[in-house]
Amino acid sequence: MHTLYDIPAPAKLNLFLHITGRRADGYHLMQSVFVLLDWHDTLHIERLQTADISRIDIDSANTTDVLPTDDLTVRAARLLQQATGCTLGARIHLHKVLPSQAGMGGGSSDAASCLLALNRLWGTNLSRTELMKLGLQLGADVPFFLLGDNAWAEGIGDELRPIEVPTQAYTIVKPQVGLPTARIFTDPNLKRDTKPATIQGFAEHADSSQTLFGRNDLQAVAQVHCPDIGACINWLNDLGLQARMTGSGSAVFAPSDAAVSLPAQSHGWLVKQCRSLSVHPLKNWAS
Repeated sequence: MHTLYDIPAPAKLNLFLHITGRRADGYHLMQSVFVLLDWHDTLHIERLQTADISRIDIDSANTTDVLPTDDLTVRAARLLQQATGCTLGARIHLHKVLPSQAGMGGGSSDAASCLLALNRLWGTNLSRTELMKLGLQLGADVPFFLLGDNAWAEGIGDELRPIEVPTQAYTIVKPQVGLPTARIFTDPNLKRDTKPATIQGFAEHADSSQTLFGRNDLQAVAQVHCPDIGACINWLNDLGLQARMTGSGSAVFAPSDAAVSLPAQSHGWLVKQCRSLSVHPLKNWAS
């Protein structure tokens, strides 16, 4: 096996996101439920006999996002090389459709799928736990995409517990403007003292598919930096849907079993209908 084709890298939603405190080192303590979606980037990865690592963007004209040469997939490949002493290389073909700075974990998911694929192609045979430890060096969301399940997250996002979440359809709206995560977490007006929730409390609410549990503590601050977030939420609310920002934004989502169309004054918004996944499509690629 020298090449793996059609490797999915799914997006995620934060169904809620509570900031419960802040550590002495500045990292925020949080609680969230991460849910995988059927909207994904796609990778094709060739194994090389030399140690070279490179990335080729497929259909890059279809997205306004320009990835740096040393993006998370390239960094993931180099990290796996260093951790295992592998002398093989890879040519990574990336079809990028997930928007950046959306709060949906697109870059982290690409990195996780790259690690899973190269662990096979290179025969490095790291366990899921070992891959998750590596992934944390790339970003807080990467271990979730390696876990293989939807998850209850705590700590700084690194304490993950698999959780069953009923499958649900969502309408996702992404305004043209993105938001850097650091801008939100450094804002002095960010609420940092939400009372901790419980898995039991979330589970009791989960059967109510059209209403959302808790809130996103980052949303109020994000709307100040990006007013389009509020406009997207108001538009979905006006359709009778309960809308919320995911992650640090700028994408918003609402449980919705019916397709919706862009409003006349959408200002370049992207609207996507998605469904949640019960497990990651690559779950059986690591144990």
